[in-house]
Amino acid sequence: MSLREFLASRFHPKLLTVLSEGYRLSDLRADSVAGLTVAIVALPLAMALAVASGADPATGLLTAIVAGFLISALGGSRVQVGGPTGAFIPVIYAIIASHGYDGLVIATLMAGAILVVAGLLKVGTLMKYLPQPLITGFTAGIAVIIFASQLKDLLGLQVEDVPADFLPKLAVLYDHIGSFNGWALGLALACVLLIVGLRRLAPSAPGFLVAVVAASAAVTVFGLPVETIGSRFGGVPSTLPAPSLPALDLARCIALLPAALTIAFLAGIESLLSAVVADGMTGRRHRSNTELIGQGIANGASALFGGLPATGAIARTATNIRAGGRTPVAGMLHAGFLLAFVLLASDLASYVPLPALAGLLVVVAWNMSEHGHFRRTLRSAPRGDKLVLLLTFGLTVFVDLTLAIEVGMVVAAFSFMYRMAGMVEVSAGVQLIEDDNGEETNSDADAAQREQLPPGVEVYQIRGPLFFGAANRVDQLLDQLFTRPRVFILRMRLVPLVDASGVHSLATLAERCKRQGIVLVISGLQPQPLAVARRMGLSERPGELHFAPDFPAALRLAATLSGDDLVRDIAGV
Repeated sequence: MSLREFLASRFHPKLLTVLSEGYRLSDLRADSVAGLTVAIVALPLAMALAVASGADPATGLLTAIVAGFLISALGGSRVQVGGPTGAFIPVIYAIIASHGYDGLVIATLMAGAILVVAGLLKVGTLMKYLPQPLITGFTAGIAVIIFASQLKDLLGLQVEDVPADFLPKLAVLYDHIGSFNGWALGLALACVLLIVGLRRLAPSAPGFLVAVVAASAAVTVFGLPVETIGSRFGGVPSTLPAPSLPALDLARCIALLPAALTIAFLAGIESLLSAVVADGMTGRRHRSNTELIGQGIANGASALFGGLPATGAIARTATNIRAGGRTPVAGMLHAGFLLAFVLLASDLASYVPLPALAGLLVVVAWNMSEHGHFRRTLRSAPRGDKLVLLLTFGLTVFVDLTLAIEVGMVVAAFSFMYRMAGMVEVSAGVQLIEDDNGEETNSDADAAQREQLPPGVEVYQIRGPLFFGAANRVDQLLDQLFTRPRVFILRMRLVPLVDASGVHSLATLAERCKRQGIVLVISGLQPQPLAVARRMGLSERPGELHFAPDFPAALRLAATLSGDDLVRDIAGV
């Protein structure tokens, strides 16, 4: 395969597909309306997310413009809309606190490269299989962190430096509770009520923008004593910065690698989740690996402009679909409309009160929390899933997001292996009679036929996948026998797959049988187990180990090996 064919098999943006199908004027009209609608939603969100992350509001707009354009233009979904999202708030805040803003830029650039490599390696397909309890616990934990990060502006507290960690943050805010500003809290609650009310009474109305505009007007007209973007940041520039490459140092890159991996993981997971939601709403299918590569390029470009990490945003993508967006052009136009605001009307951003943005993010945090799914998992899921949910949630809130992901994945894997191992059944049984569907039945005939087997032959059966979580059961088979047989038949027709540990356990069983003078006959190996066994060197050895295609053939072979006429009669010889 040539390099061009290799890249084409992994990176084929949906925009190219749309253009090849033919892009009509009606598509442009629909995409323009949808792009404007999403831009109206994204405008206050981009500024609020940047402020909550410890950056200035202009950086949020810059990210939505640069990364938002490229995510739509180069991604694997027709309707994906990207930009800064709430999931990045705790990560960005912690990186800026520990490494400065230039450290965030380097980590974002590295994360972009990681995403591109992940897409080329087809990791996008694997990321779909993350356990849902882990994702729910993680997003719910982030929602709690977002809410805690807004307490300062919600309450109007006068605090210079707020720690990034959850408990120290609450302690510092509590120490400054004396600076509480009732006007700030009232304004934030009014914005929350207005957004929730509009969602119920007028779902199509841009609630976020209406709330922010109303709050800005109230502060300006009545002179309410609350902080605004202008008073804290001095406003929003009316131009975009020129791209520049940050100074890269190997030691610093190594130090920032965990942060970069976290950004890449979050960007990949959230973008693919958003794409899956979009597929469900449109009936289309996204290209997961193209999506990862597009996200990587977009994050790299955002870093070059000094922007924040970005990913596909579920809320903005859903808004795009509901507004009639048909193609990636809608997401690209959304970025264009935001650019027009920066160039033509950025002075208006100075009047936006920070408590209003805090109220907006409280709604975002509530929507992110997945409280319904969280409660259902705790109420009805298996114990292993409950443990993964609570452990991931607790570590996300109280310790570290990266550690939460790592521990959650390990615990989820062990929980899965434990449940799978419990499904593997190793039992004594002949079960010669089969029903019409080919499934073996448990009947009195089985017991009667088993009584006919002479002492020289023993039969055991395995049901389920023989993987490392259950391989130890095979090692213990000979220990369950009261007398040593001459021939030991191990039935494996109901074993769909075997891994290296399973083959090793079979090899160990064969060696133990050899040392005790027992001939081992393995019957009914399916194609995958047989192929793996042969590749790993487990092959027939006359007089020691034999493979039989089915159980009757195994019985005939046992009759020959044991020299017992009774066995021949049972086998139909």
